[in-house]
Amino acid sequence: DWWHADRYCQERFAQLLPAPQDSEQAAFSKLLQAPRIRGPLWLNERDGVLHRARRRRSRLVPVLVFGDKSDRRYARVLADFPALPAVTACAHLQWDTRTPDIGTVFSYAVPAFLNEFQLRGFVGGDGFVRLALIVHEHHSPYLPAFPADGRWHHVCVSWQQDNGTWAVYADGKRRASASGLCPPGPSAPQPIHPQGIFIIGQDQDSLGGSFRQKESFSGNVTELHVWRGVLSAEQVQEVRSCWVVEQDLLFEWSSGALEVESTVQEVSARLLCPGPAEGCRVLEAGSGALGLASCSQPLPFVCRYRKGAYRQLQKARLGTPRSLGSRVNALAGRTVIPEGSFTSDVQAMNLSVALDALHALATVLREGEAPELEPSGLLAALQLLKRVADVDIQEGEELELLEQLGQRFVEVAALILQEHSVGAWSSVSQVVRGPMAVVELCDRMMSQVAQLLTTGRTRISIRHRNVGLRRVTVKNMWFGYGSLQRYLSGTGRRAGSQDLAAPGRGQKLLATSVGTAIISSALLSDYQDISTSVRYRLQHRVQLDANLCAFSLLRSPDAGGMWSSAGCSVVTSLPDSTACFCNHSTNFAVLLQVFEMQRTAQEELTLQTLTFIGCGVSFCALIVTFILFLAVGVPKSERTAVHKNLIFALAAAEALLMFSELAKTNQVLCFMVTALLHLFFMAAFSWMLVEGLLLWSKVVAVNMSEERRMKFYYLTGWGLPAVIVSVTLATSFTTYVADARCWLNARTGVIWAFVGPVLSILAVNAFVLSRVVVVTVSSARRRSKMLTPSSSLQSQIGGQIWATAKPILVLLPVLGLTWVCGVLVHLSIVWAYVFIVLNSLQGLYIFLVYAVYNSEVRNAIQRMKDKKKA
Repeated sequence: DWWHADRYCQERFAQLLPAPQDSEQAAFSKLLQAPRIRGPLWLNERDGVLHRARRRRSRLVPVLVFGDKSDRRYARVLADFPALPAVTACAHLQWDTRTPDIGTVFSYAVPAFLNEFQLRGFVGGDGFVRLALIVHEHHSPYLPAFPADGRWHHVCVSWQQDNGTWAVYADGKRRASASGLCPPGPSAPQPIHPQGIFIIGQDQDSLGGSFRQKESFSGNVTELHVWRGVLSAEQVQEVRSCWVVEQDLLFEWSSGALEVESTVQEVSARLLCPGPAEGCRVLEAGSGALGLASCSQPLPFVCRYRKGAYRQLQKARLGTPRSLGSRVNALAGRTVIPEGSFTSDVQAMNLSVALDALHALATVLREGEAPELEPSGLLAALQLLKRVADVDIQEGEELELLEQLGQRFVEVAALILQEHSVGAWSSVSQVVRGPMAVVELCDRMMSQVAQLLTTGRTRISIRHRNVGLRRVTVKNMWFGYGSLQRYLSGTGRRAGSQDLAAPGRGQKLLATSVGTAIISSALLSDYQDISTSVRYRLQHRVQLDANLCAFSLLRSPDAGGMWSSAGCSVVTSLPDSTACFCNHSTNFAVLLQVFEMQRTAQEELTLQTLTFIGCGVSFCALIVTFILFLAVGVPKSERTAVHKNLIFALAAAEALLMFSELAKTNQVLCFMVTALLHLFFMAAFSWMLVEGLLLWSKVVAVNMSEERRMKFYYLTGWGLPAVIVSVTLATSFTTYVADARCWLNARTGVIWAFVGPVLSILAVNAFVLSRVVVVTVSSARRRSKMLTPSSSLQSQIGGQIWATAKPILVLLPVLGLTWVCGVLVHLSIVWAYVFIVLNSLQGLYIFLVYAVYNSEVRNAIQRMKDKKKA
């Protein structure tokens, strides 16, 4: 099934095949021709960093086998039923598809109504089992619920007194719902009457008897529960996944709570509980079409490796005959670690086998011939830890072995996290991107150990050297300062730096290192994660100049993760420790922050508000300026054309910027917005460069005709941005967009496709401005001497100061030189405010310079007024 296919690939450091792009269809078809795969095959279901399919549970349950239709076989529920204004009944059914006759799953009868509450169905000609609900002798229509394929299916039916509202769920999805399933007339609907008889497998034609073979059930039934209320869709999903909803539970499935007729077989069977989704994605090998299939059916699959990971795994296979895997297998007396990462020659694993395997691995690691763990040995150890963490616990196995297994698991984790193993982690960085993989595997193991918690035993603690597990209602793990932190903080390691370079609440964490132990925490309710706020005090292990509280977003055990500070803040910071508060529970550590300041939530909100207001004002000012240029009849000139293009590009960029947050949830839309933002902001700066070149042509004689100059200006203003964006997309398509916002990815260096050209343009415009200031001051000095030769020295100095300041004030925003403040943002929050105010109001500057104080615009408006008067 999909879950075992996904686990198989993960255990071999791969992933299920992703959905192919259009350009990959031909290569995929060729790939699948070799093994002659026909029909559908599984695809990877993971569509996000944090998305992870929930592990299925395996339960040993009592099953009632009704066999062929008979008027004798039944089971009676030994429970007292009160009056039920609302009710829900759920069961796992395996329908006998050999007969088309109606089968009664259960019937509840009272003296007033023999068909008080009943579920029945039959196999329709369309290949579906059709179900109908009866309440107070009133019958709903037969509607298709699930395929008649002989497999296990989960069914829930609910009814409530108000308006006779009813619903039928099959395999977690609502298949039918309506109202009016109650007696007609002005009287109010009645609840389901109390003190009735609940029979499984037969329709009652008299109270508790008079069964008829034709209407009996043929098939298997298990996990039938009844609630005195209506379950929500989310609760139906939980019940389907074998989680019993305790609230309003009236009857819980149990052999001791049933009176079973002697010809009905009672057997124990292992039920592999369905996961949260009914359909998993598949690819039709022949046509290449995408579709959905039931996740529980067996289908072929393909494991996909990244090229770098595949090469490192091939290299690891060439180990010596006395590799770690072969020594562990010899000591364990069976094959628990495959001889190669691509083989499947391992035996099935249960608790006892897993315990022996970890004992053998720990023994080999402790008695290692070399002080440093080899890369092949590290991969072999991780492969075994993956299998142990996902071991299916069989009913009847001694759960006491679980605690010993947890102890061995932690011991092996501590051994492969020793400081001398840093080299091995670096050598397999393409396969397993950092030792945070061990954190994820320990978390999985603790979910297994949690089964030991009872009302009499509320705490489990396991510790070995630098790794510890503790579980009360909170699951805590801590990883002492060792190779994990050394690897994540190591300089010159590409994988490590990628793990650390991650966005958090609008800022980029650059040049960080881990300065404390790492803690992993989760709060559980009924063995499921729930959200909570946590507060930790972490002891410093290295000297911190500045610190922040952060958590790790884990994609998967092998993909590593990234650091983020979203939702976390520093409560107190002392020389030897830092107290952190986070509004969620996950993996935490204190990071050293070198280049950027950590901002408070209030500062971030202030900056976001200033940006939105400033961009809104700027956008409106630009639109008004653009309309004035078009409407009032400003004479055409190269200067007017340059102004129009700059205004259009800047207005488009700021409009996209204001609403880019809305595109974050849609990956395709976010990519498009990022590309357009890149294009229009690049175009805005290119036209600022053209503004500088236009000024230069007025200051310095340029031997070029106006027509040729305009062609050059358009090529620079729109052609240059188009080339930059196209080249960037072609070379960095998969790493183009940042993780947390719709903008260029700083973590992969794509941001330099914007920052580099902008800095170059600003340098050119700064030179142009300095030249304009020199010429303006010289002209002002000569004019002052000619017109007022007898003026005082003080007035001459004042005139020269104004002659210097005027072009600077006017041209700084127009040429984009206020963006230089962005270089200083990391020094202080004040510079961040200055930068946002100056640049978000750039459109207002342009409105004042190009419209309000532009003589051409004022003259054009005056001509319009004179013409109107005339």
